[in-house]
Amino acid sequence: MSLVGEPRIIFLDEPTTGLDPRSRRTMWQIIRDLVGGGVMIFLTTQYLEEADELADRIAVLDHGRLVAEGTAAELKRQVPGGHVQLRFADPGSLQAAAGMLGGEAVRDEEALTLQVPGEAGPRGLRRLLDRLDSAGVEPEELSVHTPDLDDVFLALTGRTDTLEVTAR
Repeated sequence: MSLVGEPRIIFLDEPTTGLDPRSRRTMWQIIRDLVGGGVMIFLTTQYLEEADELADRIAVLDHGRLVAEGTAAELKRQVPGGHVQLRFADPGSLQAAAGMLGGEAVRDEEALTLQVPGEAGPRGLRRLLDRLDSAGVEPEELSVHTPDLDDVFLALTGRTDTLEVTAR
């Protein structure tokens, strides 16, 4: 009903709460189409993935107080925490990599993994892999973690109990 008069501004309060994944994606596409048609949408959501996916600008509120505002990329850059996780085929390879990387990596002996903090972008990843290669150490698998909006919220508020994100 709110779209009948072709409004220029729409306020959506948690429009995907309770939706199944298919309906949620359909709603996201409807929102994108409206924005593409020139409609300004103020979206309130507690789903940070949704804010990341849909919002041009994000305001993070904590107990009604604005704690940060910006694009998703700007907010993520405020938070340290990027890392590369390496998994090795055997304890010897894990040991060799841990020895080469020194105290900068967090080792998990049971999972045969190292979590290496730092720049998780292409340059940082290339430098890390070059170091491992020069030492003759080959990881079996790697994954890259860059801070997400959950990390932003936790860093800015210091707790996990409540969140309201207003995206527009």
